[in-house]
Amino acid sequence: MSALAEQVAVVTGGSRGIGRAIARRLAQAGATVVVNYVTNEAAAAETVEAISEAGGTARAARFDVGDAAAVRAAFDEIIDREGRVDILVNNAGLAIDGLLLRLKDDDWNRVLQTNLTGVFYCTRAAVRSMLRARYGRIVNLTSVVASMGNPGQTAYAAAKAGVVGLTRSLAREVASRGITVNALAPGLVETDMAAGLAATQRDAYTALVPVGRVASTDDVSEAAAYLCSPAAGYVTGQVLHVNGGLYM
Repeated sequence: MSALAEQVAVVTGGSRGIGRAIARRLAQAGATVVVNYVTNEAAAAETVEAISEAGGTARAARFDVGDAAAVRAAFDEIIDREGRVDILVNNAGLAIDGLLLRLKDDDWNRVLQTNLTGVFYCTRAAVRSMLRARYGRIVNLTSVVASMGNPGQTAYAAAKAGVVGLTRSLAREVASRGITVNALAPGLVETDMAAGLAATQRDAYTALVPVGRVASTDDVSEAAAYLCSPAAGYVTGQVLHVNGGLYM
């Protein structure tokens, strides 16, 4: 039997990039996957179609993770329809880069609202079902910059560092109920963001990575699949760095 058979997974920001890879990998392991998106309906539909064509089960759900009421309504609908939520992957996020003195209040607030408050909203909504079931897997996407810092990413790094604190604190709160809470901290990953880098920027980054390459989305999705699996039942409150040795 597949490792995640009969389990229900919600992947936020699951329409493309890392989220799409994780959604596909969890479906491959047998989970029914709810693919969250907020604007790109076509990309979400492509993810669902790819999962279906591979023999998996998925559907799309549109809601903004930074909107408390929308999150509450979406998870109520998911739990009503599917019966529960066993797995939550908090992947949705955005980056608005800029030096601190030039960073606008609205940009700071948008990054924190999506990348940190959104994790809070979605986790709060999902964990109720997990507590009742006395089982759950929560995986939060943070970033290597939460540990290393990066010029021009004060808002992004602050939000991702906040995710680490949330992860560790919640892990202690819910461990006795069979729920694990962990974080994944990727470095640069082959996504649309990486594709937009100049060749000189990419080469400079790669030169710092002992493994000598940028991560693939599969590198991250395999790590996520492990943390979401029954095999990771004794792993909680951890930050798994998937960065090729950039940060140790």
